[in-house]
Amino acid sequence: MIEFSKATRQDNLDKMAKEPLDLLIIGGGITGAGVALQAAASGIKTGLIEMQDFSEGTSSRSTKLVHGGIRYLKTFDVEVVSDTVKERAIVQQIAPHIPKPDPMLLPIYDDEGPTTFDMFSVKIAMDLYDQLAGVKGTKYENYTLNAKEVLEREPYIKKEGLQGAGVYLDFRNNDARLVIENIKQAAADGAYLASKVKATGFLYKDNKIIGVKARDLLTGKTLEIYAKVVINTSGPWVDKIRNLNFTRAVIPQMRPTKGVHLVVDAKKLPVPQPTYFDTQKHDGRMVFAIPRENKTYFGTTDTDYDGNYTDPKVTQDDVDYLLDVINKRYPDANLTIHDIESSWAGLRPLLMGNAGSDYNGGDNGSLSDHSFDKVLNIIGAFKQNQASRTDVEDVLNHLENSRGEKELSPSQISRGSSLEREADDLISLSGGKITDYRKMAEGAIELIKKILSDDFSQTYTDINSKEYAVSGGDFDPAKVEETVTENAAVGVAAGLSSEDAHYIADFYGTNALTIFKFVKDFPAYDQLSIAESAMLRYAMVAEMTLTPSDYLMRRTNHILFQRDRLDAIKHPVLAAMADYYAWTEDEKAEHLVELNRVINTSDLKELKAGAN
Repeated sequence: MIEFSKATRQDNLDKMAKEPLDLLIIGGGITGAGVALQAAASGIKTGLIEMQDFSEGTSSRSTKLVHGGIRYLKTFDVEVVSDTVKERAIVQQIAPHIPKPDPMLLPIYDDEGPTTFDMFSVKIAMDLYDQLAGVKGTKYENYTLNAKEVLEREPYIKKEGLQGAGVYLDFRNNDARLVIENIKQAAADGAYLASKVKATGFLYKDNKIIGVKARDLLTGKTLEIYAKVVINTSGPWVDKIRNLNFTRAVIPQMRPTKGVHLVVDAKKLPVPQPTYFDTQKHDGRMVFAIPRENKTYFGTTDTDYDGNYTDPKVTQDDVDYLLDVINKRYPDANLTIHDIESSWAGLRPLLMGNAGSDYNGGDNGSLSDHSFDKVLNIIGAFKQNQASRTDVEDVLNHLENSRGEKELSPSQISRGSSLEREADDLISLSGGKITDYRKMAEGAIELIKKILSDDFSQTYTDINSKEYAVSGGDFDPAKVEETVTENAAVGVAAGLSSEDAHYIADFYGTNALTIFKFVKDFPAYDQLSIAESAMLRYAMVAEMTLTPSDYLMRRTNHILFQRDRLDAIKHPVLAAMADYYAWTEDEKAEHLVELNRVINTSDLKELKAGAN
């Protein structure tokens, strides 16, 4: 086990203040974590600072899927879907304990307007999707259900107008765990990383950026970090970091949107498998309902946002919108705000001019009706051997979108990431989505290595980032179930129940073996089970977990998906952390206030108080 703790953090800050770096990364979400992993693995002397907890800003607030982007096949954005499913497969290879296959149900109705597939087009789209994803002929190959079969599987779903459904491969994800496992691997490879450190300005030489001024938010101390290359991977904050440079005007790049998700008990909304459907509001949006840990969560909204980036809130309008959608789709649910157990709101780091997010909203330049009909006809003819592959490609390459634009590049419409080196030498890597994080980091590393070679005569090892595992992922990705079973047996031998051992083995990958060692070597904390105690100890020693909120919201799923257990363990967790970190009574009280604020926000306490 590599220690990655509060003590490590201080040591890393001391080293960053004393030793010039090759690369300094601003932002510890999935993009910065991916860059840090590849840079450190290549031998680049790397530092990273994050003003909050790792993944706290955006990367722990997604829909928690490594999504294949099947909606793009409605507009036959074949290049984007191809890239997305390939990257998804790579993420599953390098982090096999995190993304898990979870086939998605896409119900088809005859009364919901032009945004929804019909049974003919969804089958064509899913067949193409399977070809791109490389799952044709496997147990994950798509299939269709008739209306009767859909209702046997999902009896609570709306019956009126139901034609059937398509079922295709998708993957559930633990977004915050994916970030921390990248961060921990970067640390193991020698990177200096620290959370709760805020960039406050730049250091210059001849109007070129040569480092960053920063403040340690735990101590209030300031430090200067020098680096040959500085990269801005701060997600929605990209423009705010760019604006720390007061030497020139900065043209905004970002147009963040807010996405909201709500969680209810599975008994209130029984959804046996992830389900993806039109909102029925003719607004171009789709919504997910996803089962997880005896809960069902649903979302997402997609609204422009210009408020507080650090703490976006779920509003009454957000709740009303999602409850209206879900209660129409599941007419017997009759959910109200008081059924909501937890929630989260997050910002998507969309770029200006990129009108739609990964899931919903906006005019993405969808196909004109004329072009859509041409695509359906040519693919139908191709499947009947009445058209050639060249004929299909010719149609796909000469499409017209709903805004009258011809030969639209899929990369300009949907991919939505940007890598730019500015006049002051700051690199900004912005936009994108979780599924693309490794590929985005790979592009940034190529540029960083070129700069270090051209400007500083430094060359570094090339790594194959498609095969370089994150922390906990160093096992055969084709044998996930076998590995979990084998490792869980070690946990049972250490004294855990079969259920606890299996949960930990599945959640932490090979790092579970360290947790099982803690089970044997350390007593349980007061009022916590031995399993919970070992996970908490591991979080503090090996995952730079500095507050109860870090642990209960991002290192584990307690606040979001285990709300019914939370009240029983929050004070014991606080007490154990206070003892471990030697907090004063005042410090302990401050952490409790902050934890309660986070829980109350997730609980929608204020909104519920104002509801009837």
